[in-house]
Order: sequence, then C-alpha cells, then structure tokens
Amino acid sequence: MRYISNTPAQQKEMLARIGAASVEALLANVPAKARLSRPLALPAALAEGDLVRHLRQMAARNASADDFACFLGAGSYDHGIPSPINHLISRGEFFTAYTPYQPEASQGTLRSIFEYQTMMAELTGMDVANASIYDGASSLAEGVLMAHAVTGRVETAWSRGVNPLYQQVVETYCEGPDFRLKSVRLGDGVTDLDALRKAVTERTAAVVVQYPNFFGCLEDLRAAAEIAHAKGALLVVAADPVNLGFLTPPGALGADIVVGEGQGLGVPMSFGGPNLGVFAARADLVRRMPGRLVGATVDKDGQRGFVLTLQTREQHIRREKATSNICTNVALCALMATIYVSILGKVGLRKVGELATAKAHYAAERFAAVPGVSLRFAAPFFKEFALTLPKAPDRVVKRLLKDRVLAGVPLKAFDRAEKSTLLVAVTERRTKDEIDTYAAALAAAVA
Repeated sequence: MRYISNTPAQQKEMLARIGAASVEALLANVPAKARLSRPLALPAALAEGDLVRHLRQMAARNASADDFACFLGAGSYDHGIPSPINHLISRGEFFTAYTPYQPEASQGTLRSIFEYQTMMAELTGMDVANASIYDGASSLAEGVLMAHAVTGRVETAWSRGVNPLYQQVVETYCEGPDFRLKSVRLGDGVTDLDALRKAVTERTAAVVVQYPNFFGCLEDLRAAAEIAHAKGALLVVAADPVNLGFLTPPGALGADIVVGEGQGLGVPMSFGGPNLGVFAARADLVRRMPGRLVGATVDKDGQRGFVLTLQTREQHIRREKATSNICTNVALCALMATIYVSILGKVGLRKVGELATAKAHYAAERFAAVPGVSLRFAAPFFKEFALTLPKAPDRVVKRLLKDRVLAGVPLKAFDRAEKSTLLVAVTERRTKDEIDTYAAALAAAVA
C-alpha cells in the first residue's frame, strides 16, 4: 500500500459511510461511454530496487545542463549556483505551513523578502521593487498593464527585439481590455529608432524594449526613453538582473518600469521552471504596482520590524481599485536570489558579467571562423549572440548532442525568416575547452 493513499478496509468504510455498495456503484451516474471498460495497460508491479533503476534509466534520457556543455539561452541560462543556496533554503526557519506573503508571515520571512526587494531595486536602478512575480513573461505583461493604468492610453510600441515568448503572454493579457501592440522593426539586431519614433504617439502608453534584447544585442535605452517621454509614454524595460551587475542599470538610462527574469540569480534551469519574475518601478508609480510590497517600520517599543505594506489585488481592496490579478509571489525563488546576491556581492556580480562577456566574444570569434558560419548581426552584444548557419540549425543542434554540447536555440520556431539562425548563450560557467570543442564539432556538422 506504499503508493496507494488508502487500504481496502478504509475504502470499504468510506463507501459504507456515503451509502455506496462499491466503487462501481459510486460511478454509476458516469455515462458508460465515458468509462474505461478494460484494465489499465500497466506492467506488473516492480520491486523497489527495480523501480528505482527503471526511473533512473528514464531520467537519463534527459539532456541535463550539468552533464552537457550548455549554450542554451533565450531567457533561461546555465549560470553558476553557489552551494550554500541549497543548504540555506532547506533550513527549517524558511519552512512555512502557510503562504509566505500573508500578514501572519514570520518576521524572518518578511525580512528576507524586504532584502530581496532592496537588492532588486539597487540592481535595476529603480526606487522600489515588489516581492516578486511568477516569471519574466508575466512580469512584463504586468508592466504593460501598469503603464496603461497610469497613462490611460491604449497602445504599446513593442520592439521586435523582445523575447517572442514574452510577447505571446503580453498579447494574452492585453486581449481582454483590447490594448493594441504596435510592432517596431529592428535594424541590424537592435530597435530601429526612426521606426520607434514614428510608432510612438499621444495614444502610446508604453515603449517596450529588452536589454540586452532577445538576440543578445545591446539596445540604446537612453534614446528609447527620450522617444517615449517626448510623447508622455512610459519606458518599460525587460532586463536580466544577472547582467545588471555589469551593465548600466535601466533606471539610470531613463526606464520607468523594469521587469525581468531572475532565474539566473541562483535558481536552477529545472527543465523550464519555476522561475522568478522581477518587477521594479519609480516611486511615484508605486500605488499602481502589482503584487505585494514588504516595508520596514518600528513597533511601539521602537524595535525595527517588517510588515506587508501594499497588496493591490482584489482580495484585499475594492475590485475596481485592484491593479492586477497576480495572487502570489515566488518566495522560494526570491529567497534563492537573495542568497545568491548576498554571496556574490557587487564584486562577484560584476565578475560574472565580465566572464560571460569575455567568453561569449571568444566563442563568437571561434564560431564565426568556421567556413559558412557568420554572426547574424554586427551590433554589440553581451553574453548571447545569433549565428547564421549554412545548414538547418535544428540538424546542427542534433549533431552536436553527440559531442555532449547543447548548441543553442534554433530561431525558426519563433520566426520563419530566421530559419538559418541559431541563438547561442555563453555564461561564466563555460570553459575554453568547451568552446573549442563546440567550434570543432560545429565545423564538422556544417562541412
């Protein structure tokens, strides 16, 4: 009975209590055509050792980033995770039998969230950050909704350099209130500023750009901010906070709202999630922020304490005053990020950026030297870059798996015009030997 929640005796007792003679009698009202009339096609039960061996064999079919040289990116990155993180988040002090954002939360939990907010505000260069959101995509969608709420306008100028998966989420959010997204073309890998200038009007609530953008290229945020503000729109920037230990914070370049995917801050890739949504804004916009905000105060004895200061959702305030449908924060992932930033500090975060930049440019030089391979864009890039290949990128990716290299993300699935493009990310974890192995395998694959 190890894997079954109740015994036959317990089942019999429950059926008797509700007045059913059997499980079949209990299901009598379910139409016969909707019921399975044969036993499930399951193999015989396995002994524990055989079952564990079977599950391990199944798990080994996955290509783990720890077992391969991982050059995947497009929003999820193989950054280093300091070993203390897993030890600390497993401590009993961080366990809770209840959701860790309610007023009943412990002072320790509230303080860890407060520290997270402070760190994200400093990294992004903004005045205030909330207690986190689900992921980068939902954070950007909330940022767009917030810009519409602040300005009362119905259009958004959207750079094609923003992650296309994020765009799908934003389009879903904006479909109900019928907000319009106006796409702005790229010029050599970055937002075409002339096209952006034409797209922004007095009806524009927000200009949305990514920094660095989906292709790894560095956008001119200051110019985008000037264009947005000239028409009374807000600049919403999607940024990877790991990069902001090295790059100039968006807040210093004119951003009004900064969102991002914080997975790289000590959160494992985990085959796609859970992730960490970062959300920060100017102080004068705080009443329109989604989610929650933890604040510091003093009690009646003058001792410092932490309280849930802001909860702008319909559960706590009048429905018409609610700013968002976000109903939770990702406290565990935010805790991971807090520990990560605390361990690395300013010097360590800058070093991560320096290493990623140097290794990415070395890799780009080595890969572009392969006959038939070239850089897709000439614009300056950070830790991610796009390659144009002479053969189908998905076939090249499959070929490089034999050399235990996760070669990157083919972009045909996002845009058929990029059917020859492979997006490659290089973090601080990649070594010179791994990059050289990739280059050799790539040369063989496209020959």
